[in-house]
Amino acid sequence: MKKFFSTTKYRLLLLLIITGSTTAIAQKGEPYELNIKGVKVIVQPSDNQIVEIQTIVKGGVQNYGFDKQGIESLAMNALTECGTKKDDKNSFKNKLDNVSAQVYANAGRDYSTISMNCIKSDFNAVWTLYADAVTMPLFDEKEFNRIKQDAINGLRSQESQPDYAINNMATQIAFAGKNKAKRPEGTVETLSKLTVAETKAYYSSVSTKSRMLIVVVGELDKTDLEQKIAAMLAAVPEGKPFVLKKETIAPAQNSFKAEKKELATNYIQGIASAPAPGTPDFNAFNLAMRIFSQRHFLEVRTKNGLSYAPGSWFDGSSSPSAHISVSTTDPNKYIGVAKALIEKTKKEGFTADELRNMKTQYLTGFFYRQETNNAQANSLAANEVLHNNWKRALTLSDDMKKVTLPELNTVFNKYIAHMVWAYQGNPAQANPALFTGNPKPDLPKSKVTTKKKG
Repeated sequence: MKKFFSTTKYRLLLLLIITGSTTAIAQKGEPYELNIKGVKVIVQPSDNQIVEIQTIVKGGVQNYGFDKQGIESLAMNALTECGTKKDDKNSFKNKLDNVSAQVYANAGRDYSTISMNCIKSDFNAVWTLYADAVTMPLFDEKEFNRIKQDAINGLRSQESQPDYAINNMATQIAFAGKNKAKRPEGTVETLSKLTVAETKAYYSSVSTKSRMLIVVVGELDKTDLEQKIAAMLAAVPEGKPFVLKKETIAPAQNSFKAEKKELATNYIQGIASAPAPGTPDFNAFNLAMRIFSQRHFLEVRTKNGLSYAPGSWFDGSSSPSAHISVSTTDPNKYIGVAKALIEKTKKEGFTADELRNMKTQYLTGFFYRQETNNAQANSLAANEVLHNNWKRALTLSDDMKKVTLPELNTVFNKYIAHMVWAYQGNPAQANPALFTGNPKPDLPKSKVTTKKKG
């Protein structure tokens, strides 16, 4: 009886999550939008005592040139690691530690985020520290040099990781000359040249109302919130109008570039075109790539034993792309399997069962991830910046349910065409013609065998 009850309760909970009808969700107040001193402020009331606030600085890699890669990342780290004009680093951190609150920042390809997280009863104290970090960071030279060296050391460590290296190589090739080819974390060369003075000046140039978006998730008094944000923004300059660019790619033909590296296996990544955020194809392509990822894993690892961790995914950023990756000792056989799978998927399409299961899987994961205020704020911010529609974060469940099987098959055929292939390992083991030429007509026979009954 106990086991039956647990299973039934789990299924009921899963159903409630998928339909968006849990009591917790129902108790939340309606989200709303404010315009404070020209800055859009999105507020999502919560049903808990946690407050999450994010100040978004739009632009990311579009804000600087190739020679300044990493400057926004250093600037964001400096906001909290260097202290403010009112509190040095130690004083700033001690005040946060006293109330177990967090103030931190990070830089991404499309935007940077300056965040604060605390319990509601500590909001006033933490807000003061947060506003100071946003508007009057200290940029102490000694602390700046420390975080710069830490960033350089971290980057050297990252570059020694094959998965990071192949992804960077493939991105550099596919998006050559475009903004996405810039690395938010920078390079050892660019980071080494950055000074505290130019990084401070850079932050001042992008910390403007025209680039800002503020997202609040928490149960706060509306009038008090408006007053606090208005006071913070009073110290922020207007800035020039800014619109995030959306850059898509459409490779004219298959290409292959190899780089010799002493590795235990070969690392391969292919990049194809994909729909931009805010376009009608986006949701269907998202589901299509998730289903294809499962097929890719099944064919490459389970049926043919070609890799322990094949991957496939959709990067839905302002510079969207579809990716296929693998680490393998048999690159020629792998590319035959991958291309045959793509052609089979195009010819036969996905199935109704695959679509139905993926919708359930996607939505269950989405609602599960929305349990924290931080995750809700992230979703609202990303949808506003990339899709120009923060309300998409609230309608995504219904939007995904509307995707049809014909749409799924159409978008896969539309965007998965020519691919840019990057290869690191032993070039002698790969035949470039197999990557750039026509696909093999059929998938190889599976290594998986089933015993006959009887």
